[in-house]
Amino acid sequence: MNMKIIDLTHWIEAGMPVYPGTAAPVLEEANTIARDGFAEKKLSLYSHVGTHMDAPAHMLPGGRTLDSYPVDLFWGRAVLADFSPRRLEWIELEDLLPFAPLLQAAQFLILRTGWGERWGTPAYFEGFPALSAGAADWLVKSGVRGLGTDAISIDRIDDPAFPVHQRIFEAGLFAIENLANLHLLPVEFSLGCFPLAIRDADGAPARVVAWI
Repeated sequence: MNMKIIDLTHWIEAGMPVYPGTAAPVLEEANTIARDGFAEKKLSLYSHVGTHMDAPAHMLPGGRTLDSYPVDLFWGRAVLADFSPRRLEWIELEDLLPFAPLLQAAQFLILRTGWGERWGTPAYFEGFPALSAGAADWLVKSGVRGLGTDAISIDRIDDPAFPVHQRIFEAGLFAIENLANLHLLPVEFSLGCFPLAIRDADGAPARVVAWI
């Protein structure tokens, strides 16, 4: 059986897009081969920079942290819901219902909004669709353990209440944001989303890959 592995992760680098109000990562040359005989970088970055995972502790007092999840929960079957051709303002329940049969055997729903192709431009932060309240409520009852998107957030950036985050976190789900290369994926695939092993992590950068 032939298997193809696709990287869904943006590189962490200086000048990369970050959520408004978040400081950009700093990668310093702490040691060099010429001076010290070896190369080493000093990294300074927020826990939600780049392609990353959000845990319930990101917004819920006493919420679950990423390090409390067994690592096997970061791997499973995924369904890609591609809404990129439609340029929706909201992803409604009726938009998700066609994927219901596939989600019965899946652990992750991945939303392709089309904003992943805008990475690195000002347009990346504006106008991307998010789940409506009804769609989010339906999703948490579907049995999946994670929701991913190629946008900067699973909530619209102009909604300070973060209703989608709140709904999925209260149900114990986690989020994956800033995914890349979703245009290369079929509707069904295997997903691995492995966060940095940080203690008490409200979130963490992750290497996310698809197996087809």
